[in-house]
Amino acid sequence: MNTSPSVAVLSDIHGNRWALEAVLEDLSRTPADVTVNLGDSLFGALDPAGTAELLMPIAMRSVRGNTDRDLLSTPSESPSATESHSRTALTDARRAWLDGHEPPFIFDGILACHGTPKSDSTTLLEDVTENGVHRRTGVQLGVLLASQPSEVSLVLCGHSHVPGIVQAPNGPLVVNPGSIGLPAYRTEAPHPHTMESGSPHARYAVVQRVGANWRVEFRSVVYDWEAAALRAREVGRTDWAYALRTGHAAS
Repeated sequence: MNTSPSVAVLSDIHGNRWALEAVLEDLSRTPADVTVNLGDSLFGALDPAGTAELLMPIAMRSVRGNTDRDLLSTPSESPSATESHSRTALTDARRAWLDGHEPPFIFDGILACHGTPKSDSTTLLEDVTENGVHRRTGVQLGVLLASQPSEVSLVLCGHSHVPGIVQAPNGPLVVNPGSIGLPAYRTEAPHPHTMESGSPHARYAVVQRVGANWRVEFRSVVYDWEAAALRAREVGRTDWAYALRTGHAAS
């Protein structure tokens, strides 16, 4: 049976150098042919500078996530401690690398996006409503992705930080690898909600076409999440510290 090159899918690192180091070590033991980064690379209350230094030498294409876009925009008039911490790490070289993150792109029958193909701040696998978060069905995803080229048989998305896989009937397989750097969060937009992976592990995935289908391997990696949590506390993000230790959002 014919197989295509394997693709390592990284997403939502959020400056978590400790988690990224562990993922890259795990990946080195069973290397993939291609690496793709779905964005939200540096922004966060952890180690954006160290994360950038690990990512920049890697030969890969990266999608621009919503926080990547935010870091490249004009600073807020009253920036949060997290924004200031992230921006301090942006040397000219790191900014140029971040600016090289791309809009959603298609390669080898794969559509890579951060949120949805049309929005980097909207989740694809999950529908966030005023009544809660609901996993979209394959039929619903088929409708949302109906305008994509027929060559697309796999959609890679991030943003929600929660691993997931759903097949659209007569359409693409949709895969979220989960977050390398932040396993849970609480936010107010577009409605108050939480996203939780349920454990502190760093998450990524490896995908490969096998015949007409896709093989998907979700990987959960142990790392020193206590060190990451301590850094988050130093930056004033006790909510991040709780999420990093538990995989759940602070109440």
